[in-house]
Amino acid sequence: MHHDLPLMLCALHSFGFAAFHLAFWRLFDWKRELAKVGLPTRAITQILNLRLVYVFLGIGTLCLLFPQELRGTALGHGVLWFMVLFWAGRTVEQFVFLRIHHPGVHVLTASFVLGAVLFAVPLLAP
Repeated sequence: MHHDLPLMLCALHSFGFAAFHLAFWRLFDWKRELAKVGLPTRAITQILNLRLVYVFLGIGTLCLLFPQELRGTALGHGVLWFMVLFWAGRTVEQFVFLRIHHPGVHVLTASFVLGAVLFAVPLLAP
C-alpha cells in the first residue's frame, strides 16, 4: 500500500465524520427528541444517519487502500469529484437549512468546506 498524505487526510476527515454521526444519538438526545416525531420520520432519520456512517467509512477506506487508483484512473477521479461535490453541496445546505449563528455551527460549516478542499487536492496535483 502506497501512502499518500492528501488521501490519508481525506480518510481521516471521513472517519471523523463517521464517528461524529455515530455520536448523534447522544449529542442530540435522539431517544427523547425523535420520540416527538412519527415513527416513519424517526426511522428514516436514523437509517439515513447510519447510511452516511457507512458511506464515510467506505470512502475513508478507499482513500487508504486505493490511493494510486483514486489519483490515476477515471473512476478514481469520479469518486474524488463525487466527494468534492458532496461536501460543497453540504456546505450550501448548511446555509439553507441550518441558519443558526453559533460558533459550533460555524466550525461545522468550515469542516464541510475543508472536506471539499481535501478531496479536490488529489485532483489538482500531478
